[in-house]
Amino acid sequence: MPASQETPPRKPRETAVYTHGHHESVLRSHTWRTAANSAGYLLGSLKPHMRVLDIGCGPGTITADLAELVPDGKVTGVDQAPGVLDQARATAAARGLTNVDFAVADVHALDFPDDTFCVVHAHQVLQHVGDPVQALREMRRVTRPGGFIAVRDSDYAAMTWYPASAGLDDWLDLYRRVARANGGEPDAGRRLKSWALRAGLTDITASSGTWTYSTAEEREWWSGLWADRTLASAYAQRATESGHATVERLRAVSDAWREWGAQEDGWFCVLHGEILCRKGV
Repeated sequence: MPASQETPPRKPRETAVYTHGHHESVLRSHTWRTAANSAGYLLGSLKPHMRVLDIGCGPGTITADLAELVPDGKVTGVDQAPGVLDQARATAAARGLTNVDFAVADVHALDFPDDTFCVVHAHQVLQHVGDPVQALREMRRVTRPGGFIAVRDSDYAAMTWYPASAGLDDWLDLYRRVARANGGEPDAGRRLKSWALRAGLTDITASSGTWTYSTAEEREWWSGLWADRTLASAYAQRATESGHATVERLRAVSDAWREWGAQEDGWFCVLHGEILCRKGV
């Protein structure tokens, strides 16, 4: 199916499989993320005293940045994968942060009382969950009146690049099919406002942001991590085990990534949808 063709939304499931897993090629991307390059739409709303919940914190680089921005408050980072939290704790410890802690949690059923946090943040999370509307309801529940729910997700169908590449067209088609088979929604960015409305949120500011990779260093990094991820990550295993791709097809896609990365005029843009929601008092 062409990447530009809209597909019907999949039916929510209570659980979903995290498509990428935590292979080194995945964490290579996750540890690059900062509050500045991944949560800029939220930063103007932060105050030094705030208590923040960072959902799907992964290796904790954004979490640590948020902790530095609320020095008189506290940040709790949560993730469904216990193993990656060890890396998050190490990230916080290396930066000497004492106002941050970490725990295992399921965004569909958060183990926190109502009205606990000033800010509940989730970056690249809702595209991977079984029921994003329920996730947003839970995020709203644990947010204090007057507090903020902040969500940012990429939108795969809106990603674009130059020069044209049949191999990257194949990558995009394959990734979207595998992600949906795992219970996720890879084109989440465009759906965030709709999901928020269905979750009962009303004071919603919707925006968008991008990551762009164009310099030689950026192209090498972005193409390299996707070339490796296509062959060696949990995504690759799920693609073959589910019958969506053969090993030979994955090799061809990996090669296409490296070929694109070597193009002097190469350019790749990742579009994200963003919502900043204020909980009513």
